[in-house]
Amino acid sequence: MSSRVTFILGGAASGKSAFAESLCVNSGKDRVYLATSQVFDDEMRVKVDKHVVQRGAGWTTYEEFFNPAAILSKLTYPQICLLDCATMWLTNHLMAENCLQTAQNELLQGITSCDSDLVIVSNETGLGIVPENALARRFREAQGRLNIELAKQAGCVVQVTAGIPLVLKGEL
Repeated sequence: MSSRVTFILGGAASGKSAFAESLCVNSGKDRVYLATSQVFDDEMRVKVDKHVVQRGAGWTTYEEFFNPAAILSKLTYPQICLLDCATMWLTNHLMAENCLQTAQNELLQGITSCDSDLVIVSNETGLGIVPENALARRFREAQGRLNIELAKQAGCVVQVTAGIPLVLKGEL
């Protein structure tokens, strides 16, 4: 467990990214944004552009779709890094048919070895009904396992619902 890791969990469009960004901005540290989303269509481009505007200036941005540990290993204190998001990162690996356990182990090792403060955003996918197809069920299970491991590594875990943060573990 690292007190320098904050894990932000919530549903889609719950306000978790905006909350995570505010934590980074209010930290007063040099801000790094580690983007994991790949843009395959116009809808995703609009979403990414909205996030860029929402974030505002003052961020160093890296795009790393499969190996965020490569960026995390280069960061130093007093930087603060926002990894947004673990769900898109997992989706990238799932769709590329990569070994999810290997990818997860590499990400967790990268988090452990990161010298900067780290805020990780992820979706909570376990609150809905059982998905109708095998790929969606596989994703939900893998996301749940990943979230459990990320929460174990974090000193602080926050659930965001309707833009309202609720600390589940540690302190902000």
